[in-house]
Amino acid sequence: MSKPDPKISIRLRDPQDDPAIAAMITAAFTSEFGKSGEAALVDALCRDSDVVCELVAVDSTGAIAGHILFSRLEVRSGGQSLKAVALAPLAVRPGLQHQGIGDALARAGLARCRDAGADLAVVLGHPAYYARFGFSALLAKLLNAPYAGPSFMALELRPGATLGTVWQVAYPRAFSNP
Repeated sequence: MSKPDPKISIRLRDPQDDPAIAAMITAAFTSEFGKSGEAALVDALCRDSDVVCELVAVDSTGAIAGHILFSRLEVRSGGQSLKAVALAPLAVRPGLQHQGIGDALARAGLARCRDAGADLAVVLGHPAYYARFGFSALLAKLLNAPYAGPSFMALELRPGATLGTVWQVAYPRAFSNP
């Protein structure tokens, strides 16, 4: 992976970006996976006020080059709860993929979530890609969630946050109704 183009900058999403974000997400997921419900997921998470952090990468012309969203996640064990986020989706415009833009978005988003006091982040994605940020399928085994398997991974944003405890995870409604 190469470093992102120095002409790419990362900033908070502006509501005026929404049409370009939706088009870019649809193009990215359709070209990579042959389908895209992710743009509808983003719209539903925003509509339901479940977004914790949303960033865009823009090129030198101001065009959207990439996007990442972290949503609120309910994580409880007995009377305890964790401040947690779900990373979904992360997308980079076709033609700009494999240039470090997704990496830069993920690192910036995780740093923002950590700085905002989040204890835990989860993702359902490619294990080899997300392991570079510290996500672990082993840690995710402590989470009783609607997702399981090697593609479901977790990352403690506050070391020791999970305390080896089994946690119940509830995703926002948008994940079951994109």
